[in-house]
Amino acid sequence: MAYDILAATVTEASVAINKRARVKGVSYVTNGTAGSVTLKDGGSGGVDRLVLNTPAVADSYDFIIPDNGILHSTNVYVAVSNVTSVTILYEG
Repeated sequence: MAYDILAATVTEASVAINKRARVKGVSYVTNGTAGSVTLKDGGSGGVDRLVLNTPAVADSYDFIIPDNGILHSTNVYVAVSNVTSVTILYEG
């Protein structure tokens, strides 16, 4: 069964999706300094579901999650370090 894919973009640490969601992909823009993108389930103190370490290069990157994606039961919180923006692709 096919589902619509939705998108949410953040430019700082925050809740990107405030409901149950299945993350299918992440697109992010780095600022030239090594950093990270962390997706958490349950807010800033929640469980890490995905951690992407970013290179010290100013560029954009896509990370596609295969099969059923990563389920976030509560919400999708995005923590960023040295990243300009993050777009989450999700079913929800």
